[in-house]
Amino acid sequence: MMRAHICVTGGAGYVGSQTVWALHDRQMPVVVYDDLSTGHREFLPPSVPVIIGDVRNGKALGRCFEDFGVKAVIHCAALALVAESMAHPGRYWSVNVGGTAELAGAAAANGVKAIVFSSSAAVYGEPAQIPIPEQAPRVPINPYGRSKLAAEQVLADACAAGGAKWLAFRYFNAGGADSKGRTGEAHEPESHIIPNVLKVAQAMASGQNVEPVQCFGGDYPTTDGTCVRDYIHTMDLAEAHLRGVEYLMAGGESRAFNLGTGQGVSLREIIRAARQVTGQQIPYKIAARRPGDPATLVADADQAWQSLGWRARYSAMPNILGTAWAWSRRA
Repeated sequence: MMRAHICVTGGAGYVGSQTVWALHDRQMPVVVYDDLSTGHREFLPPSVPVIIGDVRNGKALGRCFEDFGVKAVIHCAALALVAESMAHPGRYWSVNVGGTAELAGAAAANGVKAIVFSSSAAVYGEPAQIPIPEQAPRVPINPYGRSKLAAEQVLADACAAGGAKWLAFRYFNAGGADSKGRTGEAHEPESHIIPNVLKVAQAMASGQNVEPVQCFGGDYPTTDGTCVRDYIHTMDLAEAHLRGVEYLMAGGESRAFNLGTGQGVSLREIIRAARQVTGQQIPYKIAARRPGDPATLVADADQAWQSLGWRARYSAMPNILGTAWAWSRRA
């Protein structure tokens, strides 16, 4: 059986599959562990082995780590929808916290040295300052954010007990698609603004009648009343994960890093930019706020630059939209 040193949990998902391609492109041996409930096997390199399993199954994780000689894990497996977490918080605690606990235990039992964890800016809640530094108060306002913060603590406790070293990467808003068209965003249902905007543009380009894009909330305390987010390209996220593994394997200390650009973009600004990229006059309407959505989330990512030498290179909004537009029209 192929020996692999890096396991990507949730590796058939959006960020996970982009990370797997980055590893594959550098000829780094990788194995994917995913239950394929929301992931896509066809978005992965055919040569990469995929172990189908639930992240809450510590025994199955342990067998994967043993069989493939895993020394580092990139832990992307999670539930990740704020609105769903509000309706079904128990699922989020079970998968995001319970799954991380099982992974940490399996890692400790099988000699895994490093865990790079996909955390979230949702751990901060309504931030007291913008941009948000890593040391900002962590007061999440939804079950998703609380589950990610608890998972970070699980890893810290496991490390203190002699487990693997860890990094928590607090993503801001992931966007874009692989520049070679090999993987991209494909959720069902889709709740993210960029793919939903582009779905409307694609329908318009095909001559179909469309419903306006919904912008949730037009009365936030922002420049144009709509939510402001820091959008980071998945290719930049993938690069950060590779650097994170290298950092830990070289003896770096366990800690959290923000991954973002330091620049905020509002929903209305995204739609204006998407009109330019697609050539379609995409209609939109303001809908009610979604529960659990902060007004503004923008990263202070200087620590990732100082410690990892990482900085976003692909995350200008026209590039995020351009790669996502090419992905949406691949068929």
